Amino acid sequence: MRFRRTIAATTFAMILIGVPATVGANPGTFTLGGPVLVSTSNPFAGCTIGSAGPGSVNYPNTEVEPFVAVNPTDPANIIGVYQQDRWNDGGAHGLVAARSLDGGTSWALNFANFSKCASATSPFNRSTDPWVSFDSAGRAYQISLGIDSLALNLSGVEVATSIDKGASWSAPVRLITDNNSINFNDKESITADWRPVVGAGKAYATWIRGDLPGWDNISPIGAAFSYAYRGLPMFSMTEDGGATWSTPVSMTNSNIYVQGNQIVVLPDGTLVDVAAVLFRGSGVQPTSTQYFWTAMISKNGGKTWGAPIKIAPLGTALLTNPDIPNPTTFDETVRAGDYLPDVAVDKNTGAIYMVFANNIGGGINHVMLTKSTDGGKQWSTPVDVTPNTGANHSFNGTVEVTDDGVVAVMFYDFRNNTVGTLPDATPLVTDVWLTHSHDGGASWSEQHVFGPFDMENAPVARGWFLGDYQGMAGINDPTGGDDLLLFFSVTDGTDPSANVMAVRANQ
Repeated sequence: MRFRRTIAATTFAMILIGVPATVGANPGTFTLGGPVLVSTSNPFAGCTIGSAGPGSVNYPNTEVEPFVAVNPTDPANIIGVYQQDRWNDGGAHGLVAARSLDGGTSWALNFANFSKCASATSPFNRSTDPWVSFDSAGRAYQISLGIDSLALNLSGVEVATSIDKGASWSAPVRLITDNNSINFNDKESITADWRPVVGAGKAYATWIRGDLPGWDNISPIGAAFSYAYRGLPMFSMTEDGGATWSTPVSMTNSNIYVQGNQIVVLPDGTLVDVAAVLFRGSGVQPTSTQYFWTAMISKNGGKTWGAPIKIAPLGTALLTNPDIPNPTTFDETVRAGDYLPDVAVDKNTGAIYMVFANNIGGGINHVMLTKSTDGGKQWSTPVDVTPNTGANHSFNGTVEVTDDGVVAVMFYDFRNNTVGTLPDATPLVTDVWLTHSHDGGASWSEQHVFGPFDMENAPVARGWFLGDYQGMAGINDPTGGDDLLLFFSVTDGTDPSANVMAVRANQ
């Protein structure tokens, strides 16, 4: 789910931050395989559950917001997840899990019972925010946010597991359920423990949960504008392979809204959560310093967390369609993860790499990267990993570090677009790119992955939408340099459309 209060997005569009240094060339390269269509069928075809009434529009056969993970015990086993049949007002009919046993050449589809389209016993009309991760023993953990609709009166976080490489999924285990819009749960992620032996059976879930102390005694208008409203970063973990989970607790009780939480595990077992601090309360913010990218650190497996550490100012611009430079509604913009970071860790050195969107000036977002070499306490000055210097948005950056230390960032951008006068009269030309560093981020090389395609063919969900994020995972290759599996959504020649593709990048 995208955060639903428009004040955050409109405020971000006015924040400008100076342009950081760009990055140079790097001799390393990957050999890119041909794109493989993953979303070849629709297991929820014919399901009509989930409408919120007039204004609810479903886009059958659209697949958006993909994420992917590789089995450390079998590098040929890859599992990707994505939303199936997106709604314009939040979520999808269900989440599909695609599995490969041949390193991404072919895929088979199934699903966990996260929604009513998947199982009549599910309490949730829709599911969203797919995420998947493997622990060191090869157990897969798939997490879902279940909702009713954009009314947001019901929300819950569930996890299903697989011990057979994604061929089947356990019954979902519910981590939390709330039945009111104040305590809405949102934007969950899951990180299984990759550390050999000690990581077996361990996984860490995090999400945001709305909170307003004493809200049941406050009028609806007062609640909507209360500075006491906050978004608490929640944490729950398992040590028995997902059979049971700890009682969810907040990582901080500060009066802040901490969105897009994602945890990484460092080699010594330290947990680092990165997120966006969007604002304090729900009113107009006094200064732009209320917005920043943050890290929180736990040295004891999530039992306690340190105070939020400021990584960098948050200066995301509204992601506009170049064909509509002055939109009058969010439906005339491109919707992406403009407030969501992505993070990866070098499993040998413990270095942490985070990417995020930033306004480089003139209302143009570029994908930025920052690095921490001291466990998340201090972070480098962000650098722009988008090589093109024109006034073109780059967005939905995702970062990965292979086992042999290559840092890779995948993203979309509009550099090849020719500005038109009306939406659909001229395509919004979009491409997928991969940039990578073989020297710890000092220099970079770029390769074209996929495109062009027309973003204006994507389903409209408060903007043309292919997902708030996309997926990329490292593949351990014992015969040479480690590889990557790129997992992303694109449109085809029809409107609306969205298809999940996989591309293998070999060293």
